[in-house]
Amino acid sequence: MDKISLTALARHELGHAREAASGRSAATVFGGHEHHLRQTLIALLAGQGLAEHDSPGEATLHVLEGRVLLKSGDDSWNGSPGDLLTIPDARHSVDAIEDSVILLTVVKSLDSQPPQQPMLPA
Repeated sequence: MDKISLTALARHELGHAREAASGRSAATVFGGHEHHLRQTLIALLAGQGLAEHDSPGEATLHVLEGRVLLKSGDDSWNGSPGDLLTIPDARHSVDAIEDSVILLTVVKSLDSQPPQQPMLPA
């Protein structure tokens, strides 16, 4: 079992975002190519965001710090610390209203199975 302090990681990534020309920084908390579940902590400075993109599968956005705006078509949702937003299964974008940290959780399509571990002889 692994333990990660999201508070410490949020502080760390927000520091990186403040130094980055893009005004954002991210770190994978859990997941990878061998998992269906992926969690990514994303720090965005005020005025920065994630441009419109397709949804990679079932996903939620948990606001840890700041305020964000999730937009999809004509719909939009405000997120504040503690809010959990369900990301629509449609093109969407995220904008930081103030310096923000979000935890993005995505379940990749189960159509793409993770690699199987080889069976070892007994």
